[in-house]
Amino acid sequence: MLVIRPARLDDLGQLVDISVATGPGMTSMPADPDMWRRRLAHAEASFGSRSPNDSGTYFMVLEDIAANAVVGTTAIYTGIGRKRPFYSYKVSTLVNYSSQLDRTVTHKVLHLVNDYTGATEIGSLYLDPAYRRDGNGAFISRSRYLLLASLRPRFADVVIAEMRGWQDAHGNSPFWEHLGKKFFGIGFENADYMNAVNGTQFISDLMPRYPIYVDLLPAEAREVIGKPHAESAKALALLEREGFYCADYVDIFDGGPTVQCRTDAIRSVRDVRRLEVTELVDDGKLADARQYIIANDDISHYRIVRQGLVVADGGAIMGREAARILGRTAGQSISVLEIRP
Repeated sequence: MLVIRPARLDDLGQLVDISVATGPGMTSMPADPDMWRRRLAHAEASFGSRSPNDSGTYFMVLEDIAANAVVGTTAIYTGIGRKRPFYSYKVSTLVNYSSQLDRTVTHKVLHLVNDYTGATEIGSLYLDPAYRRDGNGAFISRSRYLLLASLRPRFADVVIAEMRGWQDAHGNSPFWEHLGKKFFGIGFENADYMNAVNGTQFISDLMPRYPIYVDLLPAEAREVIGKPHAESAKALALLEREGFYCADYVDIFDGGPTVQCRTDAIRSVRDVRRLEVTELVDDGKLADARQYIIANDDISHYRIVRQGLVVADGGAIMGREAARILGRTAGQSISVLEIRP
């Protein structure tokens, strides 16, 4: 069975391996053991807290229990930009008119902004290629919305997600090569790594504060503004199904799109139901039952599984093995999301 749970310090080795597998561009997951130790400690403190904090990290892993292996990751970050600046480029339109020439000129410009300060971010989504089947991608992606619904006061009214920007087959980012590199003088991987591990001070020091006219960039850089990485296409489609939309913000390094949605308007957050476990049966008896993503709502031992349930009159008949993993018994509550066809 696959189970989603909070990441632990003993996951460190596997998480570093996953960071290596994701390659450059996934800023939240650099292959740095010290960074991972700090993040795991922060995640433990966030899950262990009984009240909201200014900047929480709710980092979770997808574990294949039979293989004793971490095969996926996902996370929710609260209060972004409060401890260190969170930079984006806002894509705006400038319109100028000359009466002498009787001509109107329209330009796209990039403004360096901190507009998402205080927002909640979902990210760090990864799934081992061998497990990219059987709806596992949707399972790990939608699991975050159960946590958002269960701990709603801990999260902001707006949720965002940064998508990796387009890169060529060799991992080169045209947006970085023709813009960011001009100001920092280092490679994309180095800049991405520094941002993840050392913070954003170097961005504050060197990034231009004036608007950048998109028309002055080479065509290969202009064409990838707001274009996601090939491996992000499915994740973006899942977000759009939930109600997320592009709001004319892009990543300052690779030009990848940022999508957003009001928390209470996210489709799966609205669809979360709280049920009482009325009966436990052998898991095999629920093989043909309607499938649900199920959370135990116990933040001190948070777990999410996927299994069939028989739901009626506000109650649920549940499998014994799933109940054991979740730490639930008859009479206790669970939160559920129905799996869509």
